[in-house]
Amino acid sequence: MNRRVLALVTLLGFVAAVPAPAATPAPAPAHNWVEGENYYLVDTIPRSAPPPGKIVVTEVFSYGCPACNEFNPTAKRLIASLPSNVVFTYVPAGFIPAEDWPTFQRAFCTAESLGIAAKAHDAMFEAVWKTGELAIMNPTTHQLRSPLPTIADIAAFYAKRTGVKAADFVAAANSFDADRRIREANQFIRDFRVDSTPTIIVANKYRTDARSAGGYEELVQLVSWLVAKESPAPKPAAAAPAAKRAPKK
Repeated sequence: MNRRVLALVTLLGFVAAVPAPAATPAPAPAHNWVEGENYYLVDTIPRSAPPPGKIVVTEVFSYGCPACNEFNPTAKRLIASLPSNVVFTYVPAGFIPAEDWPTFQRAFCTAESLGIAAKAHDAMFEAVWKTGELAIMNPTTHQLRSPLPTIADIAAFYAKRTGVKAADFVAAANSFDADRRIREANQFIRDFRVDSTPTIIVANKYRTDARSAGGYEELVQLVSWLVAKESPAPKPAAAAPAAKRAPKK
């Protein structure tokens, strides 16, 4: 959903496990990906050093974004397809106050600080868009609900899903740490000129989304290609030593 939206990736977004083979050289792309058309180089900002030997891929998203909800199954397939040198993170956007995005942004930052974001990530989307537990609009009239879900409502949800006490969640949501994480998320979004969700940032360098890639499946292929493009080429295998001949008798 369109709106205006570098934090350290180790401080923002939970890290998704990426079980996959080691990095390989960039393959010939299935598409002729064009910089400035399918993906955009963002080279005007300072960059934090990634974990040694790793490439960071980040999704900018919101639980209040219907496109992010639709993309979530594809995002999981993307994560599973990436090589083992990739660290996948999430940065929450707060673009649309009228649709509760800042509340969901604070909730994610709080859950990440408490170490429970990954445990309830899929369930949060379901609560907003499937079960209606945290819905922002009436499924029949498609009108925004009033009141919208509050931090207290979301805290109760996390308490049921993760066991963290609702009061502890609310306290963490009102803490300096949550405010800091939100500022860092917003700075990341400004630095990379993100104006819609979901948007993917690869290697703190490239920005792309389904619209510029040509669709969700194309986005998966493009992100994989950019990761391979940024991965170091494997060192050539050392030649096996020549077999020694037995001395003549």
